[in-house]
Amino acid sequence: MNQNPNIHFLSAECYPAAKTGGLADVVGALPKYLNKLGASVFVFMPKYDMKWFRDKQYSEEYRSTLQLGRKYYNYVIEQYVGDELGFSLYVIDIPGLFDRDGVYADSKSGYFFQDETERNLAFQIAYLEFVKTWAVLPDVIHNHDHHVGLIPFMMKYCPAYQRLKTIPTVFTIHNQAYQGSFSWSKKDLLPYFDPWKSGELDWADRINPLASSVKCAWKVTTVSPSYMQELKYNSYGLEWLFNSEAYKSVGILNGIDDDVWNPSADEFLDHKFKKNISSFKMANKKQLLEGSQLDVKVPLVAFIGRFASEKGADLLPGIMDTAINAGVPLNFLILGTGDKGVERNIAYLTQKHPSRVVSFISYNESLSHKIYAGADFILMPSRVEPCGLNQMYALRYGTIPIVHNLGGLKDSVLDMGYKNGNGIKFPNLSLHEIGTALGRAAGLYSDAEKLDEVRQNAMAVDYSWTKSAQEYLDIYNSLLS
Repeated sequence: MNQNPNIHFLSAECYPAAKTGGLADVVGALPKYLNKLGASVFVFMPKYDMKWFRDKQYSEEYRSTLQLGRKYYNYVIEQYVGDELGFSLYVIDIPGLFDRDGVYADSKSGYFFQDETERNLAFQIAYLEFVKTWAVLPDVIHNHDHHVGLIPFMMKYCPAYQRLKTIPTVFTIHNQAYQGSFSWSKKDLLPYFDPWKSGELDWADRINPLASSVKCAWKVTTVSPSYMQELKYNSYGLEWLFNSEAYKSVGILNGIDDDVWNPSADEFLDHKFKKNISSFKMANKKQLLEGSQLDVKVPLVAFIGRFASEKGADLLPGIMDTAINAGVPLNFLILGTGDKGVERNIAYLTQKHPSRVVSFISYNESLSHKIYAGADFILMPSRVEPCGLNQMYALRYGTIPIVHNLGGLKDSVLDMGYKNGNGIKFPNLSLHEIGTALGRAAGLYSDAEKLDEVRQNAMAVDYSWTKSAQEYLDIYNSLLS
């Protein structure tokens, strides 16, 4: 058993370099905590033409050319020379595919790139070509989401990578809804493989990177125990696969980076937490609502995230309009971007109820920290929530989650009706039940003693990465033993 394994992480996102969601937060934090436990983690990601990458210094480690079908791409692999991340970061620069301002979509227009398959394959092939030249190979290769889902297959069945065949692979599913499937007409984009093994790529007559990794990886993880169970009966057609591969699958609840999300030392806050939760919340709330028409004495419910169906963002306008018309004493603050229809509806409500609703149609990391500190509640009406990090951030800052009872929300929030309760749950996703939950929130806010108790329970919960990192380290060592 190797207590100090060398681990390679592959991901399309990594905070603070490139982030669109929780994947980046995990890949930017888990390696730090694994390193603290004695592992050596190297993170590999594409080099985008984005702000973080532009003013950094790198050392060139490898330069070559890869083939995708009839096209050839020159690429360079560089190591970031800074040491503030807490882990080694390698970026793969592939001009013509990743030199764009955006991870999956253009940052200005919002339009998704149409060559996702080619981009993902090029990134994976470039990595494999590089790592097979290492004198000392990694102990474990840990792949995150479908963007790198073909790594386990290629390591097993492509002759070009037979040197890597015996390296254990771990595949973590952050969101199973995105599978990256593509037509068999593009099979020649992959390096040559044994055609008898085509079944390891196939699902529903398409090449499916996520399904392939579930089949081929040595270990499969998801980002919460409840989500792992939910995939067995609701996974967009992959239910049979998750049941058949259950013997090698486990759910590990994500953690949060205490260095980044620390109300006592948060660099984004002017009013940091000292001893009194109430004064901490009110000072940040006053600053947050400065210049708006919202009354700081009224409880503030926030939503932070992508305007996507899986997050229940399309329900937000109806939730807010119904609550306001029903006279529920709550105000709302929305931060996010995404579905244009949702953006328009929220903007309309902001104009219709300027004394009740404030919205910021954007992504703003600094403002999100201020909202967690200043809001009283955070609303998460998710249809799907593999883990969810927002509720953990909120708890850390004494902001009480109002959540749909599923996935990681089920595992990380305890309803205030129970001993040591720290949140409010609703069992079904309907306007009636969400309205009932909002009514409970308004009632809680009017009870100063109970409010303080629930806030204290929230801030007492430890969702740092330390425990989860140890669980991952145990998995690596079990594969190596």
